[in-house]
Amino acid sequence: MSVIVGIDPGIHTGLAVFQQGDLVELATIHPAMIRAALVQWSPKRVVFEDSRLQGHAWTTHAARAAALKMARNIGEVDAWCRLIVEHCAELNIVAHGVSPKGKGAKMDADSFRELTGWQGRTNAHERDSAMVAWPYRRAHA
Repeated sequence: MSVIVGIDPGIHTGLAVFQQGDLVELATIHPAMIRAALVQWSPKRVVFEDSRLQGHAWTTHAARAAALKMARNIGEVDAWCRLIVEHCAELNIVAHGVSPKGKGAKMDADSFRELTGWQGRTNAHERDSAMVAWPYRRAHA
């Protein structure tokens, strides 16, 4: 069975699982649980939102303290992106990142439900994880 996993890394990591192109699971997990989720689902491909592919961090208009906090948060996400790549390499899973801009705009719950058919509750992290993998949901590897 073809399984594709989408990940939105962060302190609240969004995880989306597609089987045969259908969205079957959405969850919010701690980044320390990413590897366990990959082992559980054994995906053929992982697609993740990769902050390292974004050229800038939108901090130019923020106060210095806010800009420094944002930079620290982005650094944490960059590290989780590296861990995703390492976990996938160890588990022989094809993995690639998509820039935040490449993923597209944030989607509200109603628009997400209309596009995906998902009827359960969602949060922004879960929706982002699904949308980063959406174009690849029917990929075979």
